[in-house]
Amino acid sequence: MNGRRQRPEDFLELVERARRGRLKLYIGFAAGVGKTYRMLQEAHALKARGVDVVLGFIEPHGRAETEALIDGLEVVPRKRVEYRNVFVEEMDLERVMARKPTVAVVDELAHTNAPTSKNHKRYQDVLELLSAGISVIGAVNVQHLESLNDLVSRAAGVKVRETIPDSFLRYADQIVNLDLAVDDLRDRLKSGKIYAPDKINWALENFFKEENLITLRELALREVAESLDRAQSGITRPDETKGGGASRRVMVAMSSNPPRAAALLRRGSRLAGRLNTDWYVVFVETPHETPERIDSEAQRHLHQNIELAEELGAEVVRLRGEEPVATLLDFARTHRVGHLIIGRSRDSLLRALIGRSVLYRMVREAEDIDLHIASLGEEEVKP
Repeated sequence: MNGRRQRPEDFLELVERARRGRLKLYIGFAAGVGKTYRMLQEAHALKARGVDVVLGFIEPHGRAETEALIDGLEVVPRKRVEYRNVFVEEMDLERVMARKPTVAVVDELAHTNAPTSKNHKRYQDVLELLSAGISVIGAVNVQHLESLNDLVSRAAGVKVRETIPDSFLRYADQIVNLDLAVDDLRDRLKSGKIYAPDKINWALENFFKEENLITLRELALREVAESLDRAQSGITRPDETKGGGASRRVMVAMSSNPPRAAALLRRGSRLAGRLNTDWYVVFVETPHETPERIDSEAQRHLHQNIELAEELGAEVVRLRGEEPVATLLDFARTHRVGHLIIGRSRDSLLRALIGRSVLYRMVREAEDIDLHIASLGEEEVKP
């Protein structure tokens, strides 16, 4: 077991001192490592100490050991939502808010809510609970971090559809990594403790392949280690800091029609997270790239990438200028940017839009800024 190993009363001390709700996250590298089980154990321990704790949303996945731990805890009824003639169950955010417990336990934070829900994602529900003064104990697997999406896809051959932005981790007051040897996890799967018998062989041959689990386990260990480093450096949550790490700010230079920009944005998010600093995504609109001159497909790509950048926690800046390199570097210097990320792609349209000499000019003129040239190959963007 790795990560911060606080007792339940350690988290309780934070809760009692807080006006805003506090967040504790359990991070794992795969289903079956024990995230939900440990959250329920902690809920029982808190209840035994007199804490008003409820289960906002728990998904036991039919695991008998986990389901047994629900007994004795207050469960907030789920909301049944009809979508396309099918009823789905979601966490009832309004009911949890009205109940006003001291602590709510919420599982599967990367879950996408039904379209009629107030918030698009469950982690956004958690942010509302925190704002209302309700502390949360939650769980997520490392492969659901947005900035790791491309890395997980390449290294483990797994395309993760539901993600949370890395910036969400900065709200966490405590992060615990639930580690388990890969062989032990596969044994748990074979013995039927993770999935139903009819899904075991399929899982062993796909997501639960040994090499996949080794990769994901290493990612989880590294992510929690970096989170611990940031915490030990005295990092505060996003709403409690103003311009931290200003001398090392990160900036991503984005063109008007970057079909592979998602990978570039995730790299920016990862670097900013490691440095615990603000970051920008900057697009320079030249006279040839005004809205009326860019086709609808390019506009769609641009809007999607702006939304992703904002979700990842970046400040998106749209500048106008005839000379992109000069405009970008001027912004970087006036905003104390220390790291500038630019993509290098074989895509002919992207090269035409940003100009063939951009990389050369950046290397030549950005002498006072660390320049990161990211390769955006085809392997990073497979659907």
